[in-house]
Parts: sequence; structure tokens; C-alpha cells
Amino acid sequence: MSIKRHQVATRMSQAVVHGNTVYLAGQVAQNAPGASVTEQTQDIVARIDALLNEAGTDKTRILSATIWLADIASFDEMNRVWDAWVSEGNAPARACVEAKLAAPKYTVEIGIIAARD
Repeated sequence: MSIKRHQVATRMSQAVVHGNTVYLAGQVAQNAPGASVTEQTQDIVARIDALLNEAGTDKTRILSATIWLADIASFDEMNRVWDAWVSEGNAPARACVEAKLAAPKYTVEIGIIAARD
């Protein structure tokens, strides 16, 4: 089975496709660093949409999501964006935890595993 990598850099690829499974790297708000949790989450889900599209799938095919929050007190704020974005009837398995992220300007990070046809 082949492996296809998207947006490859020295340290990591933003998406890796193996067979009919798509693995996204943890996504942070590249266009909204330092912004509110709402704005960062909106930026991240837009990036996820674009990466899934590039890999030949979409959010209706997400199998699993892992969400890291710099402060678990922002759980409800992040969920307002997440709940509006997730495709009705297609909610993935999900974990959400508080964690120290790589840079203080990021308050949300989301990792995704999705299926393709």
C-alpha cells in the first residue's frame, strides 16, 4: 500500500495518506496566533477542511479527533466553534485534554484521523 505525504517539511508532513486513511498533524492557528480561542479554533477547522480536501476527503469522514487546550477553562468556547463545524450525524470519536502547547501564542491544537473512499 502506498504512502502519500502532503505539505512536507523537514520535521513533519501536514497530512499523510496510507490506503484509505488520512492522518493530519496537529493543527494550530497559523493565521490567528495569539487570537482568542474562538478565532484560533475557527482558523484550525478551516485548515483541517483544506487539508482533508487536498487528501481527497472531508469532515464527514473524520474518524477521530484529539484536541489539546492550553487552558481547559476554554473548553466551552472551543466547543461552540467545534459543534457548529462538525457535520451533523458524523461526530468523530474525540478526546480533549489540557496541555502545554509548543508556543504560548497557541491555545488550541487539533489532530485528525479520517477515512477516504
